[in-house]
Amino acid sequence: MLQPPQSSMQVAAVPAQRVPARDRDQDAPWHTEAVCRRDEAGLFFAPSKEPTAARLSREEAAKRVCARCPVMVECREHALLQPEPYGVWGGLTAAERRVVLARRRRRDMELKKAARAANRIAQAG
Repeated sequence: MLQPPQSSMQVAAVPAQRVPARDRDQDAPWHTEAVCRRDEAGLFFAPSKEPTAARLSREEAAKRVCARCPVMVECREHALLQPEPYGVWGGLTAAERRVVLARRRRRDMELKKAARAANRIAQAG
């Protein structure tokens, strides 16, 4: 993810140890601990005209890498806040991130609507 795409699609065989966020060096950027820094970026980004079966297989392999990453949550939030339009970030594909963002927007709208209704009730009160 954080490297330029390359042609190889190998997954690192040695799992990274999970380090709780509170135990990590708070001065270091989160991505310095990302497991994907040791893997091939081609695993996280689609080559042009990739067949569907190959894409699904590659995305699942990338998600397995993400699942063992100690900074998966930070990576996912980065991708949602930017928003990153391509690749697997934080264990989510671009399409999955769009769904998460749409759900967040709906939730935020519903919370604002409920707050307005509560304010009207309180003012009428």
